[in-house]
Amino acid sequence: MNPNRIISHLCGDTVKIGDVTYKLKTPRNPELVPVKHLSDSLPQMMAQHLRWIMQKDLLGQDVFLIGPPGPLRRSIAMQYLELTKREVEYVALSRDTTETDLKQRREIRSGTAFYIDQCAVRAATQGRVLVLEGLEKAERNVLPVLNNLLENREMQLEDGRFLMAAERYDKLLQEHTKEELDSWKIVRVSEDFRVIALGLPVPKYKGNPLDPPLRSRFQARDIYYLPFKDQLELLYTAGPNIPAERVSQLLSLATTLCSQESSSLGLPDFPMDNLLPVLHVLNTFPMLSSQQLVQRLYPYNSILGKEGRSAVEGVLSRFELLDGRRQAAPATVTSVSMTKDLEGRANVTLSVADRNVSFQVPAGTKEPRPPNSSPSFISTPSHSQLLSEMMQSHMVKDICLIGAKGCGKSVLAREFGEMLGYSIEPVMLYQDMTARDLLQQRYTLPNGDTAWRLSPLVTAAIEGKLLLLDGIHRVNLGTLAVLSRLLHDRELDLYDGTRLLRWDRYQTIKEELQFSDEQLQERSIFPIHPSFRVLALAEPPVVGAGSSSSRGQQWLGPELLTMFLYHTVSPLGKAEEMDLLQGLTPNVPQEAAEQLLHLTHSLRNTNDPTAQSLASSLSTRQLLRICRRLSLYPEESVAHAVNKACLSRFLPSLARACLEKSLSNCSIQEAPEPTENTQDYSCTVKDGVLTIGSVSAPVYNPSEKMKVPDVLFYDNPQHMMVMENMLKDFLLGEHLLLMGNQGVGKNKIVDRFLHLLNRPREYLQLHRDTTVQTLTLQPSVRDGIITYEDSPLVKAVKMGHILVIDEADKAPTNVTCILKTLVESREMILADGRRIAKDRPNAIVMHPDFRMLVLANRPGFPFLGNDFFGSLGDIFSCHAVDNPKPQAELAMLKQYGPDVPDATLQKLVAAFGELRSMADQGTITYPYSTREVVNIVKHLQKFPGEGLANVVRNVFDFDSYNKDMREVLIEALHKHGIPIGAKTSSVKLAKE
Repeated sequence: MNPNRIISHLCGDTVKIGDVTYKLKTPRNPELVPVKHLSDSLPQMMAQHLRWIMQKDLLGQDVFLIGPPGPLRRSIAMQYLELTKREVEYVALSRDTTETDLKQRREIRSGTAFYIDQCAVRAATQGRVLVLEGLEKAERNVLPVLNNLLENREMQLEDGRFLMAAERYDKLLQEHTKEELDSWKIVRVSEDFRVIALGLPVPKYKGNPLDPPLRSRFQARDIYYLPFKDQLELLYTAGPNIPAERVSQLLSLATTLCSQESSSLGLPDFPMDNLLPVLHVLNTFPMLSSQQLVQRLYPYNSILGKEGRSAVEGVLSRFELLDGRRQAAPATVTSVSMTKDLEGRANVTLSVADRNVSFQVPAGTKEPRPPNSSPSFISTPSHSQLLSEMMQSHMVKDICLIGAKGCGKSVLAREFGEMLGYSIEPVMLYQDMTARDLLQQRYTLPNGDTAWRLSPLVTAAIEGKLLLLDGIHRVNLGTLAVLSRLLHDRELDLYDGTRLLRWDRYQTIKEELQFSDEQLQERSIFPIHPSFRVLALAEPPVVGAGSSSSRGQQWLGPELLTMFLYHTVSPLGKAEEMDLLQGLTPNVPQEAAEQLLHLTHSLRNTNDPTAQSLASSLSTRQLLRICRRLSLYPEESVAHAVNKACLSRFLPSLARACLEKSLSNCSIQEAPEPTENTQDYSCTVKDGVLTIGSVSAPVYNPSEKMKVPDVLFYDNPQHMMVMENMLKDFLLGEHLLLMGNQGVGKNKIVDRFLHLLNRPREYLQLHRDTTVQTLTLQPSVRDGIITYEDSPLVKAVKMGHILVIDEADKAPTNVTCILKTLVESREMILADGRRIAKDRPNAIVMHPDFRMLVLANRPGFPFLGNDFFGSLGDIFSCHAVDNPKPQAELAMLKQYGPDVPDATLQKLVAAFGELRSMADQGTITYPYSTREVVNIVKHLQKFPGEGLANVVRNVFDFDSYNKDMREVLIEALHKHGIPIGAKTSSVKLAKE
């Protein structure tokens, strides 16, 4: 077999691969035939795969291409279909795929329900090839709907029709007329219908294993990476300027990391398919070290633990690729300009190691902003290095930025987009997001018809925006799979039958078939804009964590590695962070900023996990917040700010000791607490100005007075201090988070605070079943049509009210994380497709007075909530709320129970004070709060005749069944003269 004549076209209508001949048919819908998948030179291995598929096709069998992650299997399937001129029905399976996505979907038009055929039925009746990608992603027991179609070419449809195999149908047609068969609703399955399934081998990769009855209906073919020499030839042509030795070293590394030995060490597969784009980068920038490039393809420092890292470095050194030990060549973006002749491209000049290199990258339609000209972005050497590396990767592929939270990923992404003149489309990802949320959602028109709404992700692809996928580490891998074809091939099939094609493929179809854009749009085919790019943001994978562990997941597996080039946002150095703090908060006291950074970097640089977790509370974002506050209130102590940011009041004792030790090591002294009597904590409202302690603010003049809360509140110094603190942050424009145990008065403080400021509030209570939809919309039915009303959140945004979110720790953190975009970028997409944004047509504009006040219980046992502070704490200004000090509590109780004897109140305050300190030390679990004492005092005030011992049982009977607890309580209460639980056994009778 002559290798150059692997595929030959004989007399126009037959194709021959080697010795297998296939007769072509003219396609009825030529626009559905894949184009531009075949390359001019076909490696021998590919030809063998295609020949095998053709054999199976001639036998009328369905095939399953199995192999490692990456676009290769899909590419082979498409090449075969292009070669044989077959129409394709493609469906990417995900964990959200249901039977209706494959068979038939109900739609309503003008009040009538009817069925629309989906991909499997269309393929069967029209004689197309059904390409099913990602069988391991589908939930178990969804795919058996296809079993009978695969085996006997039969299927019973929802609308009463029955699909029947071609030969049986033709037999019946000899005895009956077509009209009769139609009246029996029998439909012929075309003899050209085939299925090509693409899947990964499970168990090696994550996913559901194949069901034996389904597996037995396919003929399998292992599609492994191309053989070494075929790959090498491809790579040589991609990088003509690169020494051949470097190319083969990179390929040897990749091959080694994909071998059996490597995977038994627990190393994920190297993304072989991304070598090609990376060689294009290396071809333009031959001065880059190979190790840096490998880091972009395979960020082993982030994914692997210590053993894994040393294993990879061992392989690197074996192929002499450890050349990145020397300092990376400093690179900066010097200029960006639009190209005159090509729309959607920009010329970028980078200076790398004192050489200027110019190259072209995709760009947006707006005027690019010159580098470093934004007032809100302070460039540091490491950021300009990162931006220039992102420019290089942007030339060839989509990018993913990995960095800890609060380290500036969103800011960098925004700067990157603006430098290239992109319109940016932020999409916040959350854990229970479905493939529908990503691509297209169902909704009903006012007349009750069903319709599909494109998601922002799809409109960004059509309009050529920069899509920011924020939080790719949160989404389930089975959902993200629907994007792999968009990221690899720039093609997408949507639920309503729309097809998006890569720009050049769309143009080819248009020219070859002589169609106009309108004609293609009628057939629901649209081009993806050539400038469209995806920039994903993610937090670092938790090394060694299973997918189910609570502390985050190891999300970066072999499949995701093939989708992006990875860049790590390293934490800023001390000097850089100092420049940043002083650049963004110019009035911050120098000494305070230095102390802060000294502390933060000493925490970040230790290997102690406790210190690391404290350091995560002092992210760059949080340091900026502290500096903004210190520049307005320079007399405040740094220690106070740090304790507030870390919520040290609720840290476990070990972590708190660590923080105190670090503070004293950095010689940061806590200012002595003002004694209660010396400082005047009064609040006054005079001439429309509210003053709490030493802070003043104008009183608001609301349009809706009835929404201003009014609450019974007895002033006490402790709560006044909290409110003074809140007012400071409120005036700085922050959103506030109040954390505390139950019953310490969080709601009362917030209501009193808003009452004093005269601010109307909207109230949202979260719970386990809160979803992203219920946060933004409240569905109701009017005249038989579902309408959506604005939720309190949207009302508050529109009207400029204060949104009080109560019990924030009770909702799943993957739901509350969508508040981040609202706080950070003041943008958010609502469940009905509207959006909150600044400068967009038809968007809801956020009122400048809108604020969020979030209330949550502290994390940890005995509270049953989620760790809201851990996942979202650093986007709010946090305040710890505690029970009032004994003196303040006594004064407050006197107001609740003016007739209760002082001695009784003092006993209560003392006893509860002791119980609380026991709860802090962990001797008892339940933190007794002011609410409990107030209820006892209210009872004594109303029924003075009842004995104290009897009334305190209202609180302590909860513990009457726990023997150890009961003994501890009785001892503590007896100590303070509260005679509780005197059993006959414990009364010692004295002698007369």
